[in-house]
Amino acid sequence: MNRKLIIGTRGSQLALWQANFVKDTLAEIGVEAELKIIKTQGDIIQHLRLDKLEGKGFFTKELEEELLSAQIDLAVHSHKDLPTVNPPGLIIAAVSEREDPSEVIIIHKDCVDVTKRLSLKHNASVGTSSNRRKAQLLSVRPDLEFSDLRGNLQTRIQKLRDEQYDAIVLAKAGVTRIEMDLSDFHIEEVSPVEIIPAPAQGVLAIQIRETDQDLFNLLQKINCEGVAKTIAVERKVLNMFDAGCHAPLGSYCRERNGKFESWTSIAEDNEDFPNRLYLESNTTEGMAQRIFDKFKKDRKMPSSVFISRDLDENSYLGKWLAKHNITVDARSLIKIFPTTNTLDSFILKRADWIFFNSKNAIEHFFKLEPLILKKTKIAVLGRGSESTLRKFGRVADFSGDDLGISTEEIANEFAKIADGQTVFIPRAKDSLMSIQKALTENTTVIDMPIYETVLEENVDKTNAEVLIFTSPSNVQAYFAENLAEPDQQIICIGYSTAKAIEEMELKYTLPFSPDEMGLSEAIFGLEYK
Repeated sequence: MNRKLIIGTRGSQLALWQANFVKDTLAEIGVEAELKIIKTQGDIIQHLRLDKLEGKGFFTKELEEELLSAQIDLAVHSHKDLPTVNPPGLIIAAVSEREDPSEVIIIHKDCVDVTKRLSLKHNASVGTSSNRRKAQLLSVRPDLEFSDLRGNLQTRIQKLRDEQYDAIVLAKAGVTRIEMDLSDFHIEEVSPVEIIPAPAQGVLAIQIRETDQDLFNLLQKINCEGVAKTIAVERKVLNMFDAGCHAPLGSYCRERNGKFESWTSIAEDNEDFPNRLYLESNTTEGMAQRIFDKFKKDRKMPSSVFISRDLDENSYLGKWLAKHNITVDARSLIKIFPTTNTLDSFILKRADWIFFNSKNAIEHFFKLEPLILKKTKIAVLGRGSESTLRKFGRVADFSGDDLGISTEEIANEFAKIADGQTVFIPRAKDSLMSIQKALTENTTVIDMPIYETVLEENVDKTNAEVLIFTSPSNVQAYFAENLAEPDQQIICIGYSTAKAIEEMELKYTLPFSPDEMGLSEAIFGLEYK
C-alpha cells in the first residue's frame, strides 16, 4: 500500500498507547501511518454515570463518523467499548492479541484485610461505574459499598490517591499497557474465571470502511484469528441478550488444550445475585446459542439439592440456592479426627513450599499453631482452599483456580514451579497423593498425614434431584447402604471424588472450580426434566 494511513483515536494516554501500538505494528509490515485525535461523547461528559448516557457507543461514535466521512482510514478501539452491531458501512477488519482480561482491585494499604476475600476490609468503599463488576463483587462480598468512578486511568488513580475511595477496580489490560506505577497501593488481581470480564476485554479492534477492500486485505497480516474466534462467542452472547456494554453481563471464552471454555455471568441489575454458567465445547460454532438457551427464564431448575457437608445459608452457594428457591439437604457423612498434635519446627524451616489440597488440611494444620517462615510459600488447589487459608491471615502464592478441573493438571503445573525445591504436604491419611506423584525427582517432598476421616454409619437416603459429594469418603459413606435413583444427577467436587463415583459406574459432573462458585455453575448448567 503506497498511501499513508490516518489512524483515528481518542486522546487519553491509554487510547494513544493503543493507537501507537497499531501504528508500530503496521510499520513492521512496511505501512506508514499517523494519528488523528478525536474527542468522543464519553470524553466530554464526565458528570454522568455511563449507563445514564443516552444511546450507545459513548467512546466510539465520533470516531465512526470520521471514518464514514473518510477523514480517517481506520479507528482503533478498546473492543469492549464497541456496540455489538457495526454502523452501516463499517466493519472490524482486525483484532489484536488479547492482553490479560483479569480485573485488578487497587487498594489503599491501610484498607487491606487479607483475611477477607479480595483483601478488602469490611464495608470498604469501592469505585467503579460497571454494573457487571458491582453485581459480581457483591455476590462474593455483600458488605462492600460502591460509588461511581469516571475518567481516564490517571484520573481514576488520582481520585483513589485523594482518598475518595478505599479501592477501585480496573481492567488489568489498561494498567499493564501504560505501565502505571502503583507501588503505593496493594494490588489484588482477580482471575477472569472468578470475576468474569466484559466481552472482548483486553482486545483492540481496528475498524475500517466496508468498501476499503485493499486496507482490509492488508490488515489480515496483523489480525489475530484465534482471538477473533473466541471473542466472537462473547460478543454474540452480548448481542443475543441485547445487552449494552454497561449491562451486568460478563462473558469470557478461551481456547485451552484443544477445547473452548466459556464463562458467563448475568444479573438483572447491579444488586441482583448473578447466575453463572461454565461451558466446554470442541468448537465455537453454536456455543453462544447454547449459552443463551441455558439462561432462558422458563428453563426448569432443580427443586432440591443434597450436599455432603454443612452449608451456611449466607455463603455463596447458600444465597444462590435461596435465589432459586431450591431446598437444601446439607450434612456431612464423615467425622474428621487429627492424627498428630505436634509439628516439627525443623520440617517447617526446611520447606520452600507448603501445599494444601483441601480445606480440612488447612484447618487442621493451623490448629497445630505452626511457625511458618516468611520465605515459605503456600500453594492451594483452588478458590475454596484459598478462602479458608485467608482466615488464618495468609494469601496463597499459587492457586490452581483457573487451571482446570483435573487435580493432576494442577499438580503438573505446580511441579514446574516447585522443581528443585522442598515441598511440605500436610494431608489426610489414605489420600490419593496426586500432588506428590506429579513432583519431579529434583523436588524434595516432606509428606505428613495430619488428619483422618471416619465414615458415619446408617446414612439416610436423600430424594434430592442433585447430589453433591465433597470427598471420596462421603461417597463411600453414602453408597454403603444407598443407591442413586435414575433421575438423580451427581456433582463431584474434585478429581478424587469423581474417581470414587467412576468406580461405581455412575455418571457425574465436575465443576470447573472445586468451590461454591463452581458448584453454582455446575448446578445451573445441568438439564432437568
